[in-house]
Amino acid sequence: MARGFIIGATAGRTTLTGEGLQHADGHSPLLASTNPAVVTYDPAYGYEMGHIIRDGIERMYGPDSTDRNLMYYITVYNEPITQPAEPEELDVEGVLRGIYLLAPAKIDGPRTQILASGVSVPWAIEAQRLLAEDWGVSADVWSVTSWNELRRDGMAAEEEAFLNPGKPARVPFVTQQLAGATGPVVAVSDYMKAVPDQIRQFVPNEFATLGADGFGFSDTRAAARRFFKNDIHSIVVRSLQLLARRGEVDAQAPAQAIEKYKLHNVNAGSTGNAGGES
Repeated sequence: MARGFIIGATAGRTTLTGEGLQHADGHSPLLASTNPAVVTYDPAYGYEMGHIIRDGIERMYGPDSTDRNLMYYITVYNEPITQPAEPEELDVEGVLRGIYLLAPAKIDGPRTQILASGVSVPWAIEAQRLLAEDWGVSADVWSVTSWNELRRDGMAAEEEAFLNPGKPARVPFVTQQLAGATGPVVAVSDYMKAVPDQIRQFVPNEFATLGADGFGFSDTRAAARRFFKNDIHSIVVRSLQLLARRGEVDAQAPAQAIEKYKLHNVNAGSTGNAGGES
């Protein structure tokens, strides 16, 4: 029944490379999910964290709280990230419940959805730019602040429907948020693919996951991310593959992108070079 905030300052499998494999955390959100009292967030930006911590204090210690026995696990990583100002029309409910639209597509074209959490959100923003400029593809970028909480909400909705046959079923929050979001989904994080996969059953779109599975890779961050194939260019290629399968981009586009970005060469990676290298 402990309360408070646990801050994951060496979060993710690739944000503390060059020191051996001891810090290669690809699984802590999954461990946290086994404890019903632990509320897990994987935010990208400081303004998200501000709302999450304020809400956590209210839930644990506020006068109107009905569910106080909680413990928050919040990842903050170990990498310099440019911090944008809070958007004027921020979807605060989306931040707190697990997902909100961060960067709508900027061009018309074949449509895809990129769902990213934590340190991978800036990668998704850059992938959005490359998809538009290099391939004419339109991508919406969503910040997923909590894969775990989205899954819990979805499972709770299923349980409610199971126990109340004949009544209209509640739609899970992630399904509501993505209603009308067309095209395939590419979900990316700096954790094992099993972390984003927690919401797969609640998303009607075609769904692919990028993550950091397997044993650690002790090198630069950029090389590690290219090795695990969860970097900027991997997001672009995976998006093109899904669209090519649907006949919405040229069938040769994925192979051309793999060659263009040298996806098989770990030394060609360029995702997140700034700071922290040993």
